[in-house]
Amino acid sequence: MLGEGSAGSRSLVVAALVAALAGAWAATAAPTEPGALQQPLSPSEACATCHDFFTPQSLASDGGSVDPWAWRASMMGNSARDPVFWAGVALASQDYPAETVDCVRCHAPRAFLDGQGAVTELASLSVEQREGVECDACHRMIDDGEAPIGNARYTLADAPEGQPVPRFGPWDYPMFGPEPQHPWAQDLEFLPSSRMCGTCHDVTTGRERLDADGVGLGVPFNEQRTYSEWLRSAYADPNASEFASCQTCHMPAITAPIAGCNMFAGPLHESGGTRHVLVGANATTLRVLKSLYGGAGTGEIADARFDESIAWTEAFVATAATLEVEFPAAVDASVGIAELGVRVTNETGHKLPSGYSEGRVMWLEVTARYQGERVWSSGLWDPSAKTIEADDQVRRYEAHAERYADGRTLHLLLNDHWVLDNRIPPKRLTPDLEVDPVGDRYQLQDDGTWPHVDAHSYSFAGVALADLTPGDDDQLELSVRLLYLINTPEYLQLLVDDNHSNDAGIVAHAAFEAIGGPAPIVLAERSVSVPLHGLIEAGDGDGDGDTSTDTGTDTGTDSEGETGAPATDDAGACRCSAESDGSPGSRPSWLWLTVLLLPALRARATARRRGPSSARATPARPPRL
Repeated sequence: MLGEGSAGSRSLVVAALVAALAGAWAATAAPTEPGALQQPLSPSEACATCHDFFTPQSLASDGGSVDPWAWRASMMGNSARDPVFWAGVALASQDYPAETVDCVRCHAPRAFLDGQGAVTELASLSVEQREGVECDACHRMIDDGEAPIGNARYTLADAPEGQPVPRFGPWDYPMFGPEPQHPWAQDLEFLPSSRMCGTCHDVTTGRERLDADGVGLGVPFNEQRTYSEWLRSAYADPNASEFASCQTCHMPAITAPIAGCNMFAGPLHESGGTRHVLVGANATTLRVLKSLYGGAGTGEIADARFDESIAWTEAFVATAATLEVEFPAAVDASVGIAELGVRVTNETGHKLPSGYSEGRVMWLEVTARYQGERVWSSGLWDPSAKTIEADDQVRRYEAHAERYADGRTLHLLLNDHWVLDNRIPPKRLTPDLEVDPVGDRYQLQDDGTWPHVDAHSYSFAGVALADLTPGDDDQLELSVRLLYLINTPEYLQLLVDDNHSNDAGIVAHAAFEAIGGPAPIVLAERSVSVPLHGLIEAGDGDGDGDTSTDTGTDTGTDSEGETGAPATDDAGACRCSAESDGSPGSRPSWLWLTVLLLPALRARATARRRGPSSARATPARPPRL
């Protein structure tokens, strides 16, 4: 249990006294700095005594654990254990060593408050300091009206030793009956607000932002603006039907009566409970954390908790976007697909994707397969090579920043110029330098806001395909997926190559390799099977060997991946990709080999019909492989 005890906490439910004490709680604020707390953060393990409890099956089937200790295996609960975070801190400390304290301030609040803000590796933290964004960090946080939003400038309630410091929550307790075994106060304003989340989810660095000509804009570099994106969107208007706070989505409400703790808090609360899964999109890193700190690692966190967080994540991301595809009713292989329209609608309250942009990309993968073999594709994810097909039509959503002077990228504290930001804006995002897209993909709408929908069209040139199932109705399998990759292989490798301080990059890279490497998560998917015509049957043609297909692969792309036309050769003719599925640059697959050999097979059959002399007179030209 918490060390303060319950003496005097009952009186905190009296509204007048709560208001009177508010000034005292904030007396050391604006914001809370190392060594300032008279009553340090209580260990999170102390909270587990009451807040780690069994979830009734009726509630578990409606969304998993309802106890607050579900936080334990979230990205928030592991923000100080994340190996990629420490690999990034190592680079940042090489670039601007005095500024990494803001990184620690956010990811490891206890370490910062203990005066450990200059640490650059996990090994320097105590067991308690590894808890990340922990219970007391949120439930003692107050809005003092002075601390600015962003960069983890949090203010924590405090008081001299022996006086009550409340843990804020959504519930009031009756004057008579059980209550929490620690000081408490009801907070229905700041604790459930997006402003609280904005404490950390707007990040600004010390560089001045430069425009496309290298001219200073008079503002610091806006490295992350998730809160500001929400604040300028349709979801921030409390009078709008779309209103939703960060907690609405990331800490979904429990739609049933729920206890505050396992034994002491009296009757069930009819409303106000939220799931502490703190769900996001980073399922791959959760798997990495499970391998490091679950049963196969240090054993600090139960595997079941990680499994639940991963399951929540995979279900949650399906709500991030709506994917609409205009599939053709049928396809003639020899003609190709003239137009395949795709629309992606951002259903989140911020850019899609949002937050930290280094090494992150969302994109559309389009594939067309006949009998399991790839006929056409764009943006194909190769799970073996861990690469994204870089064709001319690929549609990517990402933000690239650089140091303008030399174009160096993927170093957070060096960035001073946005080269590109084509992430999809949230609904009715109003223009502002801090949140505007960068590039020419989006145009302001008639109402003066940015669109939250992106439309893209694909076309694929005709090819010669052999009919592999004569007499049967042939089908073409078409699929479109919206994929999101957090921590690309290139970024993980850079964290190794550019680190001259410690082994944090090696540790992060090895941790991902141990689970099979980084992998994208599927945000949305649409697929259909349509009739396929225009196939070449055995005996078709005149045997002149003219049937051919270009099997060259275009592996280039521009910096923004913006072109929407099919790839063309130097003469302007359309090309198509003919590699085996998942292996860019490999030899043609058996389906394509069959197509290429058709002219020779036909010539050989004609020669046999004409006799030996004809065969010798007009030898068949071998196919060019």
